[in-house]
Amino acid sequence: MWFKNIIVYRFTGAFEHEENQLEEKLQEQAFTPCGSQDLSRYGWVSPSNDLQDTLLHSIHGFYMIAAQKEEKILPPAVIRQKVEQKVAAIEQEQARKVYRKERDQIKDEVVIDLLPRAFSRFSKTHALIAPQQGCLIVDASSHKKAEELLSYLRGTLGTLPVALPDVKHSPAAIMSHWVEGNATRPQGLEILDEAELRDNLVENGVIRIKGQELVTDEFIAHLEAGKRVVKLAVEWEEQLRFMLQEDLSIKRIKLTDQMKEQLDQDAPEDQLAQFDADMAQMGIEFTRLYPVLIEAFGGLAEAP
Repeated sequence: MWFKNIIVYRFTGAFEHEENQLEEKLQEQAFTPCGSQDLSRYGWVSPSNDLQDTLLHSIHGFYMIAAQKEEKILPPAVIRQKVEQKVAAIEQEQARKVYRKERDQIKDEVVIDLLPRAFSRFSKTHALIAPQQGCLIVDASSHKKAEELLSYLRGTLGTLPVALPDVKHSPAAIMSHWVEGNATRPQGLEILDEAELRDNLVENGVIRIKGQELVTDEFIAHLEAGKRVVKLAVEWEEQLRFMLQEDLSIKRIKLTDQMKEQLDQDAPEDQLAQFDADMAQMGIEFTRLYPVLIEAFGGLAEAP
């Protein structure tokens, strides 16, 4: 399994947890389903269905973990209807007005009453820990979801010295220069046919371009007018295609046909062996790509 979206964090201190110790820590915070009065639960699960009760998988120095979240689904419209029914009954029976504080109490009672009958929604978030390469990679499309996993991991381990990378040069400015031809792109990085431009001086000043050549007079005119490239579709070393964001997150990762063909030729028949192969290859590619992008944007900024 390959991550579809990644947010990369760098270690700001040593990651000192050995494999056995890390497994024990994860087991202490393993996922358990919601009880009858729980709105949500969060905990560690196996990163692969083929790994059974193991909560950590390692290969070639990479650690894979996964967290699962269960949320009870209570439609707001249903809650409002129940609350209004109770409020109306009280006002009619007791001939008095129900005010906000009491209404809030009634709402809490309604939620507690509905929880045992609510449906559950499950979501899973994976992360790849690369201590030797000094980074932690979360498969998440939003920083909120990534931070949720990191916060829980920090609570599980007691400490987690990671931070988002801060680079010296504006990624939006550098990506704009790539398209203009005024800056040298990293070797192996090719611009594709999709981008998003934003004008910071105009509210909702966003232009999205897809399926068109970007190096055109019309596109360059937008850049000359002050817009900047905040999302750019690129291909890296004829292996990965993705949308590079100005916040350094990477979205919509896809393997190229060439990469798929190469992996298919070497694909093992056993599913767990396939998981190992994907995990190892993914770890290698992502940890090679990360420093290339950091260097392209001027390297890491010095701490103040």
